[in-house]
Amino acid sequence: MSDLHLDGTDRAHRRAERVFAYLRDLPAPPEAVLVTGDIADHGTASEYEAARKLFDLPFPVLAGPGNHDAREVFRTVLLGEAASPGPINSAHRVGDLAVLMADSTIPGEDDGNLASETLEWLESQLSAVDGRPTVIAFHHPPVLTHHPLADRWPLLNPGELASLLQAHPHVVAVLTGHAHTAAAASFAGRPLIIAPATTWTLQFPFESAEPGNPDLPPGLALHLYTGGHLITHFRHLP
Repeated sequence: MSDLHLDGTDRAHRRAERVFAYLRDLPAPPEAVLVTGDIADHGTASEYEAARKLFDLPFPVLAGPGNHDAREVFRTVLLGEAASPGPINSAHRVGDLAVLMADSTIPGEDDGNLASETLEWLESQLSAVDGRPTVIAFHHPPVLTHHPLADRWPLLNPGELASLLQAHPHVVAVLTGHAHTAAAASFAGRPLIIAPATTWTLQFPFESAEPGNPDLPPGLALHLYTGGHLITHFRHLP
């Protein structure tokens, strides 16, 4: 899931809670939930405290930042770590997969960039997993969505990520958010899945004169990795 944009309003909180309630009520719980950024809307401590309570679930919630998040507050309130302005990168094991949550944010800006520190971290992690199937998750899609609003703040260095992936064929997918629309593409020969947003849905100019529709239901992407193959199913929750 992605783009909760918790802003202190009942509306944002209810929509996020609806998604987590769906996951809690599944007959078989997920092995993990990946949240690909814009958890807070203004990066305040109260917004992350609300997120921390939502994330208190009987399964792991793996979260990374988006362009609306604030690294230091994210770390102290949501992760319980010491404040630091550096990229928020974390490595996890989920079943047969290695999951690398990378930071594509530029503090104070809306564009995305995988900093040299993050690229070096990805290289070291991908080398350390010894060929284990790996998913890389971050906020900004490395491809254009062909929507003028979403593409206004792109990932600025997709070529560096593509070069990294070419050297590591065990990366099975790239997962992102940011675009506020459920989408599927390919990048560097791998599946690229963009999660729908919790807060509002992007509509294309051929659908509506208004780019953001707050009335469409929140959504999520269900990723299943089995037998060496990844398949994704999208759900929207009225």
